[in-house]
Amino acid sequence: MSNDTKTPASAPIPAVDPRLLQREAGLQGYVNEFVRKVRGGDIGSLPVVIGLIVIWLTFGLSNSQYFAPSTATYIAYWMPGVGLLAVGLVFVLLLGEIDLSVGSVSGLSAAVYAVLAVTHGLNPWLAVFTTILTGAAIGALHGWIFAKIGVPAFIVTLAGFLVWQGVMLWVLGSTGTINLTDVGLNHFLSGNSYVLNGDVSGGYILAVLAVASMAYGSFGEQARRRKAGVPFKPTSELLIRVGLVAVGAFVAAYVLNQDRGVPDAQVMFLALLIICDFVLRRTSFGRKIFAVGGNIEASRRAGISVAAIRISVFSISGAFAALGGLTIAAETGAASQSGSDPNNLMMAIAAAVIGGTSLFGGRGRVWSAFLGMLVISSIQYGLNMESLNQDVEYMIMGVVLLAAVIVDSLARRTQKSSGRG
Repeated sequence: MSNDTKTPASAPIPAVDPRLLQREAGLQGYVNEFVRKVRGGDIGSLPVVIGLIVIWLTFGLSNSQYFAPSTATYIAYWMPGVGLLAVGLVFVLLLGEIDLSVGSVSGLSAAVYAVLAVTHGLNPWLAVFTTILTGAAIGALHGWIFAKIGVPAFIVTLAGFLVWQGVMLWVLGSTGTINLTDVGLNHFLSGNSYVLNGDVSGGYILAVLAVASMAYGSFGEQARRRKAGVPFKPTSELLIRVGLVAVGAFVAAYVLNQDRGVPDAQVMFLALLIICDFVLRRTSFGRKIFAVGGNIEASRRAGISVAAIRISVFSISGAFAALGGLTIAAETGAASQSGSDPNNLMMAIAAAVIGGTSLFGGRGRVWSAFLGMLVISSIQYGLNMESLNQDVEYMIMGVVLLAAVIVDSLARRTQKSSGRG
């Protein structure tokens, strides 16, 4: 046999994309896949879940009242306001940009609603619609200046932060505060409004709808991928995922029903998260956002209008800032100068990043806003129970935010080293 003849054993083994590998049978296959993802920097929501467990155990062991149903009610009630700001910021962060104006836009939006609905007696729902359009228009203006003129988004939105703060003070007038009437959206989002007027069945109905939505989306995707002949998640895994969601949903409903039930504001928050998640993961518009955030030049060559995506994303951020401002005003019962509190902006950014959205663009989900706000609200309530000063809260939030960014940076570095960045 010639020395030039190679044996089959010496032939190079072709590299296989691990995302195309089928899972091994049994539990070991899932364990191996999980380890592979973590080593490759694909850690998902793992840091947030671990962080929540540590936070709950720390405060729960320090004060047994932390696990009381009233804690869940507090968290569920105060999450949506700033959480809606965080949802809009997730869209912007996916582009690798930042919107520093959402705090002022939220305060201005609450002021606009109060003047229209209270001072001038406009139909409350028409006032809500007008207010959200105002926020969307402001965001589109920021996006246009950024996309068409080329001014960095940081500068554009920082200027917007100052400008809209001044406009809000002008709209509110000399009193600086306008109390809201208990009608329209304000009634829906106020502290006296719970699903089905406090009926305990309301929370369980929501849990059923959440599980049904999860099952429909998961098995629908499996069917589509199976029909297309591409790898799909096995039925056993989908059943486990749906089962875990069911346990979480019904436990949450049970705990909240021990107090006053599920706040309507939380229902609206979750509904919008589901809609936005569908838009980002199931539509061409959502895929274009990820594409622009991942690589602008490649997106242009693929025929994507980068300017249009940028303008639309900042418009979405403005609309969610307006809706968040309305929610915050309803929670406090008034539109006031505190509506544009810079802390709301900082907490919204922190929530999006802590929840897992990358500051570098191209990676994240709208559920980051929910997870991040859950972390922040859990810490805030625990510190309040311990009667600690606000300075301690700020320091802890800063450390948590820095830790989230460090984890994100290390994950991206790991992905690049493994050829997936």
